Amino acid sequence: MQQRLPSLLDPPVAFAHRGARAHAPENTLEAFRLALKLGATGLESDVWLTADGVAVLDHDGVVRTRLRKVPISTLSRGDLPAHIPTLSELIGECGTDYHLSLDVKDPAAGPVVIATVRDAGADLLPRLWLCDTTWEALIHLRALSGDVKLIESTRLSRLKEGPERRAATLAEQGIDGINMHHSDWTGGLVTLFHRFNRLALSWDIQFEQGLRDGFRMGVDGLFSDWVDRMMDAYHHEIGG
Repeated sequence: MQQRLPSLLDPPVAFAHRGARAHAPENTLEAFRLALKLGATGLESDVWLTADGVAVLDHDGVVRTRLRKVPISTLSRGDLPAHIPTLSELIGECGTDYHLSLDVKDPAAGPVVIATVRDAGADLLPRLWLCDTTWEALIHLRALSGDVKLIESTRLSRLKEGPERRAATLAEQGIDGINMHHSDWTGGLVTLFHRFNRLALSWDIQFEQGLRDGFRMGVDGLFSDWVDRMMDAYHHEIGG
């Protein structure tokens, strides 16, 4: 693929997966700060609720002790290790001048995330992306915000009705786009979702050639652990 296909977002978003995960401890304020310093235009994490209803950023949703793993949902914010940041702390530390993609791992977290962002940095709402493994789990969030982007995270093999029918369903239901593994995407498939005005996101791209290929396909956002490689590819293919 020689010429870059158009994306719906211009420019597309370069998301740092779990912060600058390849460069710093994942899902920490250090990693998020470093990702932005390295040039990422978006941050990615997973969001959970504590027992006292605070939105926090962590991948597994458990706190490891010497004897067992304890779910974050059973602990109050004050009982969590200091390295696990709250969503409010992320916004306070990093501001709002970036895109933020959050995998909603706790079904109750979506409304809390929207309320937290509205209180801590409302100008981030149009750049807030909430992702879930099924589009059905996201529908109720649209009534809470017309600005937030709602994204289904899935695999091509799970689209039993086919990608064209899924794209049409997402458009009918007000779901903004779909996030699939980079190996699922082709330029033609990106174009198909764009035809329904749905955003196409691609995750787990770790090497520069794959990152460059992703940008050339016209995807609207890429997720990578390696922010330096991602930004090299970004500048080569997008410019700026």
